[in-house]
Amino acid sequence: MAAPKWVTLRAQWLGQQLRELREANSLLLKDVAEYLQRDPSTASRFESGEYPIRRPDLLALLDLYGVADSGRRESLMKLSQEVWQKGWWDGYATEVAGALIDYVWLESRAREIRAFDNVLLLGLFQTEEYARAVIEAAESGAEKHQIERWVELRMTRQEILKDEDPPRLSVIIDEAVLRREVGGPECMVNQLHHLIEHASQPNIEIRVLPFSAGAHASPTGAFRILQMKDPYPEVAYVETPKGAVYVESPDTERFMLTYDDLRKLTLAPEDSAELISALAEEMR
Repeated sequence: MAAPKWVTLRAQWLGQQLRELREANSLLLKDVAEYLQRDPSTASRFESGEYPIRRPDLLALLDLYGVADSGRRESLMKLSQEVWQKGWWDGYATEVAGALIDYVWLESRAREIRAFDNVLLLGLFQTEEYARAVIEAAESGAEKHQIERWVELRMTRQEILKDEDPPRLSVIIDEAVLRREVGGPECMVNQLHHLIEHASQPNIEIRVLPFSAGAHASPTGAFRILQMKDPYPEVAYVETPKGAVYVESPDTERFMLTYDDLRKLTLAPEDSAELISALAEEMR
């Protein structure tokens, strides 16, 4: 049996808004299909995101649903364009889980990323050597060329930090992450120095959650909160052994509260940088 096609987040978001508009107008799928002169199953796939809607059909539906507000129309058209647009990350779609491709797309569109990490450093901060050690440990059965492709993907993701208008990163790192010798002492020393360089950037705030903080608000582990421009919702991202979980606003509020509670226990950015430097010296 063929594997089911991955439905991207952006396609799901567009489909969800189309379904809400249809229901607000008390229309059935068969009514929409008749109006578009399409099969009802096609209209259904528009709303599920399985088959992204094209511009002429979307314009027709916006008229049918009485969407007169120019801002709302422009927002939905923009989202429709994103559904069809290909990005550099699509070149890796056959090699990684669809959820990761979604995350890379979100990351590339984010204007602010908040993150808490308690096992490994954020991928955007990893050196190539550190990333390779992480991936080799997680994918012990993978062939070397596949490992290199995954490392390449992680390194390419970091290009967003070199943009003219890069996203703002607010990152909380558990002290355990800094003391875990991924790839050996030399690899880790280089990684910690690399982290300090990132901390000096005006769009990046790095705070360490010290061991002395004790129990804290996220005993279940790492998470990300990505804020984007309209028409995209705020999204929280959590990795689990069964795959990634995405949570959209307003349900992201719990993650924001957790992040704020964690931040209260952290060292200031200057003190965090000093601790990272001290740990790098210890590992030499």
